[in-house]
Amino acid sequence: MKLALQLKHLGTETAFSVSEKAAQWAAKGNKIYPFHLGDINIPTPGNIVDATRKAIADGYTGYCPGAGIPELRSAIAIDVGCKRQVSYGPEHVSVQPGGKPVIGKFLAAIMNPGEEVLYPNPGYPIYESQIEFQRGVAVPYGYKETQSGFVLDIEAIRQSITQRTVALIYNNFQNPTGAQSSRQEMQMLAELAIENDLWVLSDDAYYEIQYDGCPESIVNIPGMKERTVILYTCSKRFAMTGWRLGAAIGPKAFIDVVNKLNINAESCTTHFIQKGMVEAIAGDDSGAKEILRVLQERRDAAVSGLNAIDGISIRAPNSTFYLFPSVTSIMKRKGFTDVNQLMDETLVETNVSFCTRKHFGRPLEGETNDYIRFAYSGIDVPDIKEGMSRLKTYFEQ
Repeated sequence: MKLALQLKHLGTETAFSVSEKAAQWAAKGNKIYPFHLGDINIPTPGNIVDATRKAIADGYTGYCPGAGIPELRSAIAIDVGCKRQVSYGPEHVSVQPGGKPVIGKFLAAIMNPGEEVLYPNPGYPIYESQIEFQRGVAVPYGYKETQSGFVLDIEAIRQSITQRTVALIYNNFQNPTGAQSSRQEMQMLAELAIENDLWVLSDDAYYEIQYDGCPESIVNIPGMKERTVILYTCSKRFAMTGWRLGAAIGPKAFIDVVNKLNINAESCTTHFIQKGMVEAIAGDDSGAKEILRVLQERRDAAVSGLNAIDGISIRAPNSTFYLFPSVTSIMKRKGFTDVNQLMDETLVETNVSFCTRKHFGRPLEGETNDYIRFAYSGIDVPDIKEGMSRLKTYFEQ
């Protein structure tokens, strides 16, 4: 029996392949220091769990509206709008089983075969996978490393736009680099989108994972609300990665299409989880604040540990829970020519597991530095310190 030829264009979330290697190494009796996957080992806040249990007990276990239950759509509209200083109503919200489905449905709604979509690289690998699987042309754009962190290569984005470009995917508070746009950078990106009549998917998965100050959004720049779709997820903010709940927020005409796609894809998102999410957004937020406090403590420990290693220098990013240091000098010292070989050897020698730049899109032409990514969301501070000490010993040999 034959399978569809289109499957050759379907990629995967390659961090899970690193998880498999780490699990195999752990099965041999080794203690793993897991910096590879952006999962969270912090419990979901108790008020959310209690509200969800009550919803199950109260019988909210059947079908519900494909667009999401009205009270959750309203809660998300208010929460997202207030934090971005724009106005949304429930008609602008479509509830999803996680944030990831928003990517595929966004593309299904706005992209025809052969049309081009710009996406960040390094970046979340599902962008590239879904563009190509849906028969679009994936056009990568990159970042430049500065003394203050990573910034968008705006000129490269400008030069990549053609008459066939229909959309740009923008992940401020970015995975894997931790990059956070200045208002000026965001304004330049908005101008390009408006000038070229592009849709923008604003992947806001880490919008609330900011340690100082208030996050800003491209959606409140004049001319952007009507062309921007926000990817919203509960996974990071509330430590709900396995609950699978998110939303698309955007213009009503677009959301109407997504709601139709919902009916075709999954009928609806789990009813009782939506009831619990109403409590998460509208109820006591002390649990979310505690999650952020713990993540900041872990960030500081990981940054300190990396900066203690000869050959690594990294600033503490103000957002996400990722660190993306250059290991170019480490590669030269160890005699490696492939950064994935460094990853594999490090696991064996230290039990420290991490991803590399190659897990976040095909490297761009002209890249000369090698990077690795550390996620500190799923590892406690004592193990962070112990893992970094092991890493220091091995990397400095």
